[in-house]
Amino acid sequence: MTSVPSPKTIHVFGSLNMDLVCRTPRLPQSGETVLGTDFATLPGGKGANQAVAAARLGVATTMVGRVGNDAFGRQLVQELQGAGVDTSGVTTAADGPTGVAAIAVDEVGHNTIVVVPGANGGVGDEEVKRLTDGLGPGDLVLLQFEVPLPTVMAAAQAAHAQGATVIVDPAPAHDHLPPEFFKTVNILTPNQTEASQLTGLAVSDVATAQAAAGQLVRRGVAVAIVKLGEQGAVVADGGGSFHQPPLPVKAIDTVAAGDAFNGGLAVALAEGRALKEAVAFANAVAAASVMVSGAQASMPTRSRVAALQMGLKHL
Repeated sequence: MTSVPSPKTIHVFGSLNMDLVCRTPRLPQSGETVLGTDFATLPGGKGANQAVAAARLGVATTMVGRVGNDAFGRQLVQELQGAGVDTSGVTTAADGPTGVAAIAVDEVGHNTIVVVPGANGGVGDEEVKRLTDGLGPGDLVLLQFEVPLPTVMAAAQAAHAQGATVIVDPAPAHDHLPPEFFKTVNILTPNQTEASQLTGLAVSDVATAQAAAGQLVRRGVAVAIVKLGEQGAVVADGGGSFHQPPLPVKAIDTVAAGDAFNGGLAVALAEGRALKEAVAFANAVAAASVMVSGAQASMPTRSRVAALQMGLKHL
């Protein structure tokens, strides 16, 4: 009898924020004040969101990051633990607040976000060591740019050197990344805005996303996935590219949809799925997430993703 290998562990290295969410009929223009309809404090941060996404889908997940010694920090850690995330890699800053994100969401689910890093800005060598000490053979590492970029690059280099699959969500985007960074990244997952900033191309549709993804691969990334929201995703590697079509769902709130995608992608790869199948699964996870309000609250269970996929198959 052939044994089935157990899934690898997913290690998320990045930010933990408390999201301060305002709902409003429309997003304000520069200098404009609009009247909101609702306000909530919700656990977030791209790192924590991706950790919850992966853990809720049933794969062993650890979080490495930093919070402040305050009520927001304690709540964020408790929420991660409640989702099944191992938080032994989360440190508490001696001074400085927990990071926050001020988010405005309009009635069709579009959003604007302002992030104040707080304790996330102190993530450094201590956290990189915690990450690398916990890596096992073939594990996956999820990174984002909401902690200091030099630390992200150090984590990517260290994880890559130990044979981990390094998946980077380059948000918020940086215009100029050193060439050597791309060579430490197995999978880069910008959205169309970030892909535009990284490549200098105006990414707006499938064709321009293919051009941007191809450029990123030529820079040294093994796989580039450009997330196009309502247009699906474009995937490129050394062998070519393909378009993953969107799923026809009604979006209520697109906050953290990209984080849901990355968490789903890591889960599928940890389970040994091929890239095309993994991207399709990640697309379904993201689609399920936009049907629910909130960041971590929107991260779906595997059963909800399966129900969505089954429902679509019978349309």
